[in-house]
Amino acid sequence: MDRRQFLQVSSAAFSGLALSGCGWTLASINTTATAQDSADELYLYTWAGYTDDDLLARFREETGIRVIADVFDSNEAMLARLQASGGGAYSIIYPSDYMVQKMAALGLLIELDKSQVVGLDQLFDRFQNPIYDPGNRYSVPLSWGTTGLIYNKAKLGEIPQDWDYLWEHQGELSKRMTLLNDVREVMGATLRSLGYSYNSTNPDEIEAAYDKLRVLKPAIASFTSDAWRNQILSGDLLVAMCYSSDANEAMPENEDLEYVLPLSGSSLFTDTLVIPRTAPNIAGAYAWINFMLQPDIAAQICERLSFATPIRSAFELLPPEIQDNVSLFPPDPGLGLCEGIAPVGDSISELYERYWTRLTSG
Repeated sequence: MDRRQFLQVSSAAFSGLALSGCGWTLASINTTATAQDSADELYLYTWAGYTDDDLLARFREETGIRVIADVFDSNEAMLARLQASGGGAYSIIYPSDYMVQKMAALGLLIELDKSQVVGLDQLFDRFQNPIYDPGNRYSVPLSWGTTGLIYNKAKLGEIPQDWDYLWEHQGELSKRMTLLNDVREVMGATLRSLGYSYNSTNPDEIEAAYDKLRVLKPAIASFTSDAWRNQILSGDLLVAMCYSSDANEAMPENEDLEYVLPLSGSSLFTDTLVIPRTAPNIAGAYAWINFMLQPDIAAQICERLSFATPIRSAFELLPPEIQDNVSLFPPDPGLGLCEGIAPVGDSISELYERYWTRLTSG
C-alpha cells in the first residue's frame, strides 16, 4: 500500500473515533457517478474521509448546490478511471501533488481563473509556488503532511533526530524498526541522508542509496505502511518510518510515542483541489474551492483529519495545542529542507523499481 491507499482503508476503522469529538459524521458517498451535473449539482472525486454530511449540508445552504461525493483509493486508480470514462461527471477532483503535475501534462485540467478564487493570498508562502504546480496554475492546496519517524522515547537511550539514526543504532534497533512500503519514500529518505535530493535522477546517487539500504536491511523488521501501528503500540517496535498524519493518530494511544521530522529533510505531501477539463459545472467547482478555502472550514478539516492546513488564517483559528503540535506543524530547519515527491521519468522510475525489488525480495 502507498500512503493514500492506506489512508483510504484506515479511515473506515478510525473515522467514528476521529469524528465523534467534533460532532461530524461521515457523508453518504456513491461508488459511481453516471449522472451529468446540472447547475445545482456538483460531483466530487475525492479521498475517503474528506467529506461528510455536515460539510455538504453547509455548502448547500450557502450555494444551493447539492454535492455528490465519490471516493478513490489511489491517485493511479483515479487517473485510470478518468481516462477510461473521458472525465465523467466530475467537476472537482482531489489529486495529490505529483499527480497534479502528471494530469496537467496530459491536458486533463483547466488552468484556474484566479479572479474567481478567493483566499489564495492566505496560503503560507511555501504553498504559493509549489514545485508540482508553479504559481498554482491548476490546483489549490487543501492539506499537507510530512514523512518522518515515530518512536518510543521511553525505550530508547538516545532519541532520533535524523535518518542516520537508523544506521548508527542498527544493533539496538535490529528487527524492531520498520520502513514504509514505498520505493520513493524509502529511497528518498536515504538519498536525503546522503545529502542528495529526494527526487534524484542521478543513477550514481540512486545506486549509493541502494547500497546504504542494503547495509540496513538485516535490521529491518518489515517494509509496511500500516502494520507498524499495532506493533509500536504493543512495544514490539521501537521506531517506524511513517506519515505525520498517521503518527498524530497513533500518539494519543501511548504517551511515550513521539514523531520527529528528520533534520536533513524529508518529503512533504500535499492533497489538492483541481477542475478537470471535462467539468460540466465549472461555476459550482469554483464555489466549492472558495468554500474549502474559508478559514473555519479549513481549520475543521485540520482538526478532524490530522492533516496540516496550508492556509494561514485557518491556522490562526486552531487551538494552541494544535498550533504547537510539531508533528503536524514542524519547525525549520527540517521543514525547509523537505521536498514534494516529483515525477522522475520512466527510465529513472524503472531504475528505482529495480533496486527496490532487489532490496525487498531478498
